[in-house]
This record gives sequence, structure tokens and C-alpha cells, in this order.
Amino acid sequence: MSRIRVFSTPLRHAVQISLVALIALGVTLTGIAEAYADKRVKAAIIVDANTNNVLYSKSADVLRSPASLTKIMTLYVLFAYMRAGRFTPDTKLKVSKHAASQSPTKLYLKPGSTIAVKDCIKALVTKSANDAAAVIAENVGGTEENFGRIMTQTARNLGMKKTTYRNASGLPNKEQLTTARDQAILAMHIMRDYPEYYGVFETKYFGYKGRKYRNHNRLLFNYKGTTGIKTGYTRASGFNLTAAVERDNKHLVGVVLGGRTGALRNAAMVSLLDKHWSKASSSKRKSNNFIASLLGTPTPPRPSRKPVFSLASAAVPVTTRAPAPAAESRPAAAQPAMPQPSTAQPQMARPAVAQPAQRRPIVQASLSPSRLSAPSLASASRAGSYHVQVGSYTSPADAQNRLGMVRQRAPKLLDGRLPFTATFHKDNKEWYRARFAGFSKSDARSTCEALKRMRLDCIALAAE
Repeated sequence: MSRIRVFSTPLRHAVQISLVALIALGVTLTGIAEAYADKRVKAAIIVDANTNNVLYSKSADVLRSPASLTKIMTLYVLFAYMRAGRFTPDTKLKVSKHAASQSPTKLYLKPGSTIAVKDCIKALVTKSANDAAAVIAENVGGTEENFGRIMTQTARNLGMKKTTYRNASGLPNKEQLTTARDQAILAMHIMRDYPEYYGVFETKYFGYKGRKYRNHNRLLFNYKGTTGIKTGYTRASGFNLTAAVERDNKHLVGVVLGGRTGALRNAAMVSLLDKHWSKASSSKRKSNNFIASLLGTPTPPRPSRKPVFSLASAAVPVTTRAPAPAAESRPAAAQPAMPQPSTAQPQMARPAVAQPAQRRPIVQASLSPSRLSAPSLASASRAGSYHVQVGSYTSPADAQNRLGMVRQRAPKLLDGRLPFTATFHKDNKEWYRARFAGFSKSDARSTCEALKRMRLDCIALAAE
């Protein structure tokens, strides 16, 4: 009895030849998967967070709308104020008409009501509530427009060279732009700079006034090791996602922008993470290829991500003596953000330290809780006749922002020193010196040397 042949000899040879050809051409299932992932999103980047190595990128520097990925920066700025003691998780934030009028998605907050900081944070992380984002912006920056300037300056300080923010929520604005690379930088910074708060991005559900909201980030529910961090969507941006995943001491950060649907966006992220997981290092090396290549400075090792602070508690690490604001109070519009990045400022943002002009300084503004007046400057001069100058700018807001950043970076060094700006004219332009007062000659010099070791430009000089 003859045997039944499944394939004829010619057909079997054809199959064998086809397989050999595919292997020779390097066509694999994973390759096909990556190619398909490419078609599902407009831009993407995968980074090994242990080494900062970029494992994959596609159009990573092309400008696109961030949509609700914007809220990652909103929280980064808020976390800086919380660490500085300006807000606690239980601080009540006032809801304005502007905040309440934001388009959905939102909590439908009422004008004149209040909401706790911890509820605002979880509303941003889970429901991506636009009204809660505007509440944070107004209570921190005075106005949402000013908060957008704070966000943009913070982005520059972190090395996000191409990102501009105009609002705190990510609602459509043609000038609000970012890149996949910049969003990866932000994700890595918020993990490294604020490990005590980062754990909130793992929140799967949020309850508020009898309603329960589910996190929009589906990877938290179905992709092992996901620790966050944020989804985003507008019609102009498409579907965006920044994700962080940790498994077996490996740690990947991914950003995909411009997905056609939420499901395709998620599938593209999973495909890219799976594809490059084998390339990830399980040990933290001192490689700075990613952030340092943009900043030109070394990146310190990432601290442990394990939270040391719960949003359910009012306990918050305090690094300055600034009091928490009352619910109805807001910082002045000129109040800068207090970012505490783990790297030095990018080269482009470093101010030129101008030589002092030969005339008495004019006190222009202050970052202290009460504005610095001429008498208080005189008091500081009596306490010490030297100043530490940390930069000169053509914009008073930039000078104030520099003072706030330096004071936040070195709170112990500058404890008790009075920040102020003084004007001088050069090349028919008015410049603003950013200074701290109240030093002896030796204290000013030693403080400036310590700041320089932190890669903060400064000069010590006698008060005029």
C-alpha cells in the first residue's frame, strides 16, 4: 500500500528554498512586528533607563502635540513645590471659573469649591482631568499662562530643548509642542528626581465624591512590570503614551506618539518593548549617552524608586522653611517653579555672569515669601557686605527663575540669604542681576565655590 505524501518533492523543495531565502534576508517575526509597530504610530523611542542608552527611535525629534502627556510636567512642577514644603497632600486648592470651565475629560469641579492636592494628583494620573490640571496651575503659578512659562523654563532646565508648554492640561494649542525624545527625558527625570512621589503613577483606580475612575493606561493592568506613567489624546496629536516597565532588574522607558487608535498605540508600545527587552541591561552602568548627550554633563545614578511618601498622608519631606500656602492664597505671577533636576542646566540655558556695573543696584524683585525691600537689603548688607551673583538676564522673570532654581538646588547653602535682582544697563539694554545678599567676604567665596561644584555659575563680589 502506497503512503500518502503531504508535499510533493517539488513543493517541499520550494518551501525549503523560501525559508532559506527569508532567513538570508533577515526577515523574522519580530522584525515584521516592529515594522508593523512603526506604521501604528508617528514617532517613538525606547530607552534603557539603567544605562540611558537609546535602543530604538523613530522620528524621535519631530515636533508633535503632547496632549495629556503635558500633565507629567504639571506634576513635576507640583512635586517640586511639595518637596519644598509649599504644599502638602492635604492642602486645599481653590477652583476658579477658568479651571471649572475646562473641556472634558474632567471631574466637573465647581467654581469657588476646593480640592485637596492629593485628589488633584490622582485625578491627573487616572482620569487625566483637565479641570484639576488648571487648578494646580493657578494655585502654583497665579495664572495658567504663567504656569505654562514655568513649565517651559523647567523643560529647558531638564534638557527638553524642543518642548514648549502653553497650558497645564494638554488641551489643544498650536504652540504647545514636544518630541518623543523630550518626553523620555521628562519620564526619566520624574522617576529620578522625585522617587518619593513617582509611585502615584501606579494608581489603577481613584475614588472621588462617590465615583470611581479607572486609569486610562491599560498597560498597568495587562503588561507585567508597568509602573506608569501617562496616556494622552487629542484629535491633532493622535493617541500618545509614555510607559515605564521594570522586570528582573531591567528598566525600559518608552514613548509613542500619534497612534491611530488607543488599542493600536498600546499594541505598538508592547511590540517595541518586547522587541528590545533582550537588549536591556540588568545592571546600572555609568553611561550617559541619553541625557548627558543633550546636557553635556554627567547624570548621577537614579535613586531608588520605592516611595517614601504616601499621598494618603500629610507627611512630606521638607527641604526649605517656606510655609504651605492657605487654600485661598496663590503665589505671585512672577513666582518661578522650583525644579530639582538631577543634572546641571543645559548649556544653552546657562547665563552669562555679567561684570558688576559701577553704580548702586536697584532692587527689582524677590523670591522670598515677602518681597525684598530696600531696607531689608540694607539689613542684609549689615549682616554681610558681600553678595553671590548667580547670573545676569535681560528679563526680570528669568532672573527670578534663576534665583528660585539655585535656592532649590542648594537650600542649606543659601539658608538665611536674601535673594534679589538688581538692574544695570549695557549696550542700551536693561539687565537684571540675580543675587543673594548677606555674606561676609569669606562666606561669599566659599558659597560660590560650593555652587560651582554643583555646576551652578556664580561670582562673589562686594555690595555696591
